[in-house]
Amino acid sequence: MRLLALGINHKTASLDLREKVAFTPELLIEALREGVREAGVSELAILSTCNRTEFYGHLPEQNGDALLAWLGRHHHIALNEISSSIYQYENEEAVRHMMRVASGLDSMVLGEPQILGQMKTAYSQAAEAGTLGPELERLFQTTFAAAKQVRTETAIGANPVSVGFAAVMLAKQIFSDLHESEALLIGAGETIELVGKHLFEQGVTKITVANRTLSRGMELARQFNGRAITLEEIPEALVHADIVISSTASPLPLLGKGMVGSALKKRRHRPIFMVDIAVPRDVEPEVAELSDVYLYTVDDLQSVIEENMRSRQDAALAAEKIVAQCAAQFLSKKREQGALSTLIAYRQGVEAMRAHEVERALAHLEKGGDAAEVLQRLSHNLTNKVLHAPSVALKKAAAEGAMDKLGWAAEILGVNHDNAVPIKRGASRAIKKQDGGDAA
Repeated sequence: MRLLALGINHKTASLDLREKVAFTPELLIEALREGVREAGVSELAILSTCNRTEFYGHLPEQNGDALLAWLGRHHHIALNEISSSIYQYENEEAVRHMMRVASGLDSMVLGEPQILGQMKTAYSQAAEAGTLGPELERLFQTTFAAAKQVRTETAIGANPVSVGFAAVMLAKQIFSDLHESEALLIGAGETIELVGKHLFEQGVTKITVANRTLSRGMELARQFNGRAITLEEIPEALVHADIVISSTASPLPLLGKGMVGSALKKRRHRPIFMVDIAVPRDVEPEVAELSDVYLYTVDDLQSVIEENMRSRQDAALAAEKIVAQCAAQFLSKKREQGALSTLIAYRQGVEAMRAHEVERALAHLEKGGDAAEVLQRLSHNLTNKVLHAPSVALKKAAAEGAMDKLGWAAEILGVNHDNAVPIKRGASRAIKKQDGGDAA
């Protein structure tokens, strides 16, 4: 069995391709169960955001390709369409990658904090789906601890740099004075909440939140002294919106060219600045053809983001060291667990030998056997049985010239060659006889 991290992100795939492999929240639980069932994976979690879709799994050696094949079938995508964009990490590299993602070291915005919450959501969804086993449970918990340590001990999250912040900074370049602008935010998730906070801090006082669930929209709008509307009311709200920022989980676009064009006519062609952060997109690409619309996607924000992330580079170096240490500690404990299972099995085997010999000794005593003789036979038989398997393995290693195995065996068995008693003539034959097992 091995740990696996497999997926695509903003570095390896276009927005179009990321849209095709994204999982909507309402279908993710069933997708997890389907993936485990059809790909033969023992444990599985899926992280699906606007910038990445990743699988974290614990699976048999041969099933990495099966998981990728299932992804293609599930989304009706030919494997040759996504194969060049897929990255895959195993065991040590998978652990390190997962910790880097949770710490914001692999994000479009270096150090952005939202990814940790999204990672926790992926963990909760896998737990709900019943696809989170003991291996992924330990990995997720260690990953969360590593991300927390990065946040605590470095300044990687000190500056308000995020996709939402980049969108607001871009709006400032379009509108010289944001105080006079009205904003329409579509969606009510964490990203939109951060966008609203940044807009409010920059002086935008007229903020409208459009959401499928009006109560959630009202809850969010109260933070900015704004108002909430339903998605059906968007066409009317567009007439008054100078800034439109959208981030929903809708599988289909919410804003089409016709709707936006109609709003522009009523605005007498006053420009609208739009940022579509959603994957799949909330705004039809054709909207960009309208002359009075400035439409940007998450990929268009990259240049703005790069200007705001320079201060985090030094912190990132320190964060990488923390991630490396945490990954090494996790893998060390995992190896210890493997050794522990071997030790438990060995102890159980020896205990079975002991119980068997005690049972035989008691039977001899009940028949009137001499106690001293019975004890001698018990200790002799038990010693032979315990030493038999190691003796056979040591002789085989010596015959094959595997001196490294002999060295390890000496260390494991606590053998000190300096204090060893010389073997007397005929002793080797006695050892061979004893290695044969029981001396009735």
